[in-house]
Amino acid sequence: MEILTTAHDYIEHHLTFLTLGEGFWSINLDSMLMVWIFGLVFIGVFRFVATKGTSGVPSRFQCFIEITFEFVNDLVKEIFKTQDKLIGPLALTIFVWVFLMNAIDLLPIDYFPMFTRILGFEHFRDLPSADVNITMSMALGVFILIIGYTFKHKGIKGFIKELTTQPFDHPLLYPVNFVLEMITLISKPISLGLRLFGNMYAGEMIFILIALMPWWMQWALSVPWALFHILIVFLQAFIFMVLTVVYLAMAVEED
Repeated sequence: MEILTTAHDYIEHHLTFLTLGEGFWSINLDSMLMVWIFGLVFIGVFRFVATKGTSGVPSRFQCFIEITFEFVNDLVKEIFKTQDKLIGPLALTIFVWVFLMNAIDLLPIDYFPMFTRILGFEHFRDLPSADVNITMSMALGVFILIIGYTFKHKGIKGFIKELTTQPFDHPLLYPVNFVLEMITLISKPISLGLRLFGNMYAGEMIFILIALMPWWMQWALSVPWALFHILIVFLQAFIFMVLTVVYLAMAVEED
């Protein structure tokens, strides 16, 4: 088993994925495993509350789940004006799923690596939202939905018209419009994925740097940063959800 002797070794160890394969087709098994775990936790918990919940005096946990559901549902109704059975469940899934992925960063930075090293895995990153492959794949899924909803509500003709007639409504400027609108369209998933990745990667890096300090400085810095990071964990899940709903609402609006 490798012995970490320097700060460089410590940082490199914490930022190295458990990877299967090499090059473009390699898979970060740790990120995939954590994503599936959190997805199953979300499905299991909400299904349990839905099937075991009472109509009388609810438990505290049931109240918390219902408040979360109502919070997301009310937000979706304000943003997405068209009736659609997919948007509400999609928004709830994104919010809770991303929140759970982000929240793992609040655990002490060495817990998961120490546990997985006992199991024989030299490297294991437990924060999937700090893996750009995960965040960009989620953003790609949103992008596919944007294109799909645009075709569904506006058709191919409406989609092409939207790309060519804005912001300059003149035939000679249609090529300019097309370039500008394509940049805007493509920038949506890129900014969506990179925003989540950048914020969570930076937060993880700060925790790693704090862990390299003397113990008395770790206590002085880790607790305030962890308290502040709770806000980041929530906000990044909230922003990803809201932007997804906003982009889909823009895709179905006619004007």
